[in-house]
Amino acid sequence: MTERIVLVAGARTDVGRVRETNEDAVLAEQPVFLVADGMGGHEAGDRASAAVVAAFRPLVGRDDLSPEDVVEAVDAAHAAVGALARSRTRGAGSTLAAVVVVVQAGRPSWLVVNIGDSRVYRLVGSALDQLTVDHSVVQELVDEGRISRAEMSTYPGRNVITRAVGDPSSSADYWLAPIITGERLLICSDGLTNDLSDEALRAGLSLGGSAQQTAHGLVDQALARGGRDNISAVVVDVRSGGLAPRADEVTGGFATSAEATVHTIDVDTRTSDRQRARRD
Repeated sequence: MTERIVLVAGARTDVGRVRETNEDAVLAEQPVFLVADGMGGHEAGDRASAAVVAAFRPLVGRDDLSPEDVVEAVDAAHAAVGALARSRTRGAGSTLAAVVVVVQAGRPSWLVVNIGDSRVYRLVGSALDQLTVDHSVVQELVDEGRISRAEMSTYPGRNVITRAVGDPSSSADYWLAPIITGERLLICSDGLTNDLSDEALRAGLSLGGSAQQTAHGLVDQALARGGRDNISAVVVDVRSGGLAPRADEVTGGFATSAEATVHTIDVDTRTSDRQRARRD
């Protein structure tokens, strides 16, 4: 019998020091942990991100989710945000970054989902990995070797994303990842990562506070460094029930490489034209 996965989560979202409206939304209720960063300006961006949360809320409380259930939630989010966009002159859209506990091959796993430039990170021991890949112009420039990763947060075109919820041609990326006892996950909007470096994120996640304290602390750090955008952070701790990390977990190693590998999973058959969408 598979041991029950025990998770503890904390979340915080803040308008920041520059914006008048918080267009971010978060959901942190087992087995769904997500951040949505809305686009479309006053009375559109916040409604877009809220529509994403509403599409995933029916999954809350379930312990029998399949990857296909998550795909259906993504489709529902696309439909809801698309309808909102058609009713607004400036349109509307949202990012989506999430981790959802699903049952795959008889065992629980993380299904990591991404559309846009909100992110999912995983900390095991002292090793921090970004599990998602941004759908953004700056990420494409990094991939092409034209700018460095360190330049992403200050590059003039950092607010241009290439996929958005609400555009049916923007497919989600999905990865299956093992659930590791002792790991800590961070799901966040770009308001956090634009103000905090990877090293600052690693340090903040490693301080030893509770999930809620850590989420609050990371947002406080971003506010102290300018708070140029809305800022959201969801922190998830795996207390028990996952795979056991190796003795040398400080290097990011896992029990077995076969079990611990993060796999891309093709559960969405739609194709993406990678249309550019400017984040407002």
